[in-house]
Amino acid sequence: MIERGEFKGKPLIIIKRDEEDKYPFSFGISKAKLILENIEEIKKFVEENSSN
Repeated sequence: MIERGEFKGKPLIIIKRDEEDKYPFSFGISKAKLILENIEEIKKFVEENSSN
């Protein structure tokens, strides 16, 4: 579940597991860009550390 918000007048994206998620993951544009710049390493990290 994705929501949009604002923090101190800046855009924010909020990622929740479900509607009742008490600890959503949120970040702004700077961190979003950093994630996109490193998406392949993030994917690799998940693959290497997932037990599924």
